Amino acid sequence: MSVAYEKDIVAWANEQAGFIRAGRFDLLDLENIAEEIEDVGKSEQRELESRMAVLLAHLLKWEFQPERRGVSWTVTIRTQRERCNMRLRKTPSLKSSLTDEDWLIDVWADAVDQATRDTNLDTFPNECQWEMSNVLKDGWLPES
Repeated sequence: MSVAYEKDIVAWANEQAGFIRAGRFDLLDLENIAEEIEDVGKSEQRELESRMAVLLAHLLKWEFQPERRGVSWTVTIRTQRERCNMRLRKTPSLKSSLTDEDWLIDVWADAVDQATRDTNLDTFPNECQWEMSNVLKDGWLPES
């Protein structure tokens, strides 16, 4: 008896893996397997997007609140930059996101929202003014 994808995804995934290992390709739930494979890619994209938004938000705070700069912001900037770069090394196809206008608009909006909540400032630019190569460069910080 097959486990329903909608009822228990973990049991379903284990069952599907067992079918593959046993060579029982006739029992595979191909439609949901394809969906899950696509979701893996989307998950990688969401992680990069989330980390980039945090990085950009902290760079905004760094630039617009120089009097509040401290070790905590420096650590967050360094950590998020390292994680973004690691994700890009492990999944090179994600590099195209860095030049995708729609992706950048969404990430920038998330970063501005976060920076606005954290600072109560509403003076942030509508578009990212920094080159992504700089944003991801170790040690780079925006001018104030």
